[in-house]
Amino acid sequence: MLRLLEVTAPDQDVDSIQAILEKAPVIHVWISEPNNPIRQLRILLDAQHTEELSDQLMSQFGSQDEFRLILFPVEASLPAAEQASDTKTDESVESEKENDCPQRISREELYEDLIDASVVTRLYIVMVALSTIVASIGLLRGDVAIIIGAMVIAPLLGPNIALPLAFTLGDLELAKKSFKTIGIGVVAAGVLSTAIGWGVTVDPTASELIARTHADTGDIILAFAAGAAGSLAFTSGAPAVVVGVMVAVALLPPLVAAGLLAGSGHAGLATGALMLALTNVTCINLAAVATFFLQKVRPRTWWEAARAKKATRLAVSIWIIMLLILLTLMLLGYVEAGQE
Repeated sequence: MLRLLEVTAPDQDVDSIQAILEKAPVIHVWISEPNNPIRQLRILLDAQHTEELSDQLMSQFGSQDEFRLILFPVEASLPAAEQASDTKTDESVESEKENDCPQRISREELYEDLIDASVVTRLYIVMVALSTIVASIGLLRGDVAIIIGAMVIAPLLGPNIALPLAFTLGDLELAKKSFKTIGIGVVAAGVLSTAIGWGVTVDPTASELIARTHADTGDIILAFAAGAAGSLAFTSGAPAVVVGVMVAVALLPPLVAAGLLAGSGHAGLATGALMLALTNVTCINLAAVATFFLQKVRPRTWWEAARAKKATRLAVSIWIIMLLILLTLMLLGYVEAGQE
């Protein structure tokens, strides 16, 4: 994947910027003519190198009012762009070993993708409602194909990956937005499915319903895999639509099952389905935080990194405690069921 960095800077800083670019793995650089106090540089490079270069430029020139850096995705380059030369100085090789450039898109690009996906809109609420109706029909009929269709249209991937990113970066504002979006989606799906359960005949022994009233090892592994796959889809810049189905399969069916069972008066089974949904949310968040950590998603400055480290530790601790509580409650439920 290619990216184009457009840098606007004062004329007196262009030589310093060029010196940085000479040591960076850029593919090509275009520089505007020196007939203006404000110059523009266009830098073509591979996506995995954009974060390191933009961090260098921001740390040295970001405090200036005239400096601006804009990142563009490149769909195609004709003629085909040649990769940066592999010829490196000893200094650059040593620096690359220390930084170990991650194989992903830049932090800023990832942030913009997820902050857009964590905003509550009318379309988001409508899609949650439609996916809930479709999932309800699929669960009541025991039709797996309909349930899969509901998961395809469910817009649950973005906010559920944005929340762990917020803690990874120590961004309280993003955490609030994503948590609000998740909460509204959960409440909308819960209320609508409960209303459907109240208005129609629900068979609590239906295979697709009863399968989502308890958690086993497979469900937990699925949730962890969904969280890891969702975060990898965003960090790699790959289309996240198909991966979104994995997150939806861990969240939407048990949540809708809980609403249907609650609406039809089967409170015990509904509680089991709700605990499964909460367990899946917890596992998805833990897996996503771990994936961001392994992908070396970090704040740019050291003081932001210190704040993010505290936020991540707190969030992981809360999720682990919550997971242990949920697993304990479900285990006690199994024991009581066995005794009966």
